[in-house]
Amino acid sequence: MSWGGALPRHPRPRPVGLRPLLPSGPSLEEAWKADAPALRAAGLDAATVDLVVAQRREIDPQRELERLEEAGVRPIPRFHSAYPARLREISDPPPLIYVRGAMAPQDEWALALVGTRRATAYGRQAAGELARDLATNGVTVVSGLARGIDTIAHRAALDAGGRTIAVLANGLDTVYPPENRGLASEIAEAGALISDYPLGTKPRAEFFPRRNRIMSGVSLGTLVVEGDVKSGAMITARFAGEQNREVFAVPGSIFAPQSRGPLSLIRDGATPVASVEHVLEALNLTMIGAQMDFGRAAPPASEDERALMEVLTREPRHVDEVVRDTGLAAARVSATLALLELKGQVRDLGGMQYVRVREPAPAYEASATPPKQETTP
Repeated sequence: MSWGGALPRHPRPRPVGLRPLLPSGPSLEEAWKADAPALRAAGLDAATVDLVVAQRREIDPQRELERLEEAGVRPIPRFHSAYPARLREISDPPPLIYVRGAMAPQDEWALALVGTRRATAYGRQAAGELARDLATNGVTVVSGLARGIDTIAHRAALDAGGRTIAVLANGLDTVYPPENRGLASEIAEAGALISDYPLGTKPRAEFFPRRNRIMSGVSLGTLVVEGDVKSGAMITARFAGEQNREVFAVPGSIFAPQSRGPLSLIRDGATPVASVEHVLEALNLTMIGAQMDFGRAAPPASEDERALMEVLTREPRHVDEVVRDTGLAAARVSATLALLELKGQVRDLGGMQYVRVREPAPAYEASATPPKQETTP
């Protein structure tokens, strides 16, 4: 049995408190069965110990696992090989994360792109174009699914045929804001939704900083497009600095409140960003774009090409699967894949894994609709 879904559903136990219960071995079951003295020795206060013990009487581990499976959510403990390697490197990483969708090897090249919910026209255009260009250069775009800059970043990455990860401050059976349910489903198909909160957890203001810490933790760096000096985007940038990750900022108008955060970061040493090349050069990722041709695709010209494009998706597929599903000979599949790669329609991920490439999105125009005002976190 996987014991990942059986850990207490209440978000109160802190990762630092549970850390001694989750050493390098497969000890989720040990953590679940730990008695009160062991919980206290792990650093949990008396109230939390009482809560954990009480919940343990009410929770059926098998039923919790079934709930996760029904929701399409996978619990991943820190010692598991599927746990994001960069997140494991930070101080006191979450002992357990929940994932809807799938992490992929290329997510090692990830950048958090964050900003205000009340973006200016300039900020919306900058976020869309930078996210699109990052995605077309093979960089996974990480954000928080919030209104404003986050939503634009996820959408631009998807429209460019790239990968994107959304980190949530609630259980993965809830989408906040609710109007992003459709976007969340698309992200789960072409990337991943991540949270360290169990199913049933609703978003609360105090949960968002913890979410931001994970966003910066899974990323090589954090890019702040717009935000005031006390915004959530600035919290994410601060975490990135504490985690020894790169911090980037988009310069903006000295008269715009949304530019105060980025300008403050630049003054403190963040790398100013006016194009995706500035990010790629700073992270030494300039070769990714050369290795991954995301050029505008030409229509398939042969029956073999059409057959391959019908079975390839934006998720990695092995050559053997393509051979099986198309019914074509292996030599014909290999030759056709090479031709499609030259056309910019498929991408070779290595290890005989291929993905289908979508056309890059057009430049993002500033929306004439004023941003929606926030009423909740």
